[in-house]
Amino acid sequence: MDIEQTKIPQATAKRLPLYYRFLNNLHTQGKLRVSSKELSEAVKVDSATIRRDFSYFGALGKKGYGYNVEYLLSFFRKTLDQDETTRVALIGVGNLGTAFLNYNFMKNNNTKIEIAFDANEERVGTEVGGVDVEHIDHLEEKLGGISVAILTVPSSAAQGIADRLVKAGISGILNFTPARISVPSDVRVHHIDLAIELQALVYFLKHYPLDEENIEEEE
Repeated sequence: MDIEQTKIPQATAKRLPLYYRFLNNLHTQGKLRVSSKELSEAVKVDSATIRRDFSYFGALGKKGYGYNVEYLLSFFRKTLDQDETTRVALIGVGNLGTAFLNYNFMKNNNTKIEIAFDANEERVGTEVGGVDVEHIDHLEEKLGGISVAILTVPSSAAQGIADRLVKAGISGILNFTPARISVPSDVRVHHIDLAIELQALVYFLKHYPLDEENIEEEE
């Protein structure tokens, strides 16, 4: 089953990797079934939302029994294309980029940064976390069919690099710069501004007590 084909809400789609990670941990522990309440406590999403999310994919569980862990894990693996390896390029090997390369999604064998680019001559030609760092001037010739990129460059360079990535065939960009880059409608960009996320966290701590949590994203 394909996420796009089912036309599920984006908020639901964003929660699927959370469910998958927890189910994978349960499977590793040898657990056979799990209730929506247990899922709720683990991923911090209320039970009603979990049941609604799962309902978009048909009958995944049985009343009074809960959910079969192995079946759910297999289902979400296929839904999230976890049987295919996603090759990723990282642009900008500064402090944040270096952290990504050293981590390189070790807990997810299906996503891997395979190449990195930077303009700093001292970094070019080195390896960080086992990943070769190429010069940004060689971006187009070295991407080699990779379709996903992580952008960790200075804000002033973000749009120019994004334009080059699009021309080189990149279809998805995870943007960690504060710049709001513009791309064609057939390219997806997810913006992650750590400063904004931190400000939002502080705001919620001040104005929303934890016992009133259960705030859902608009779908």
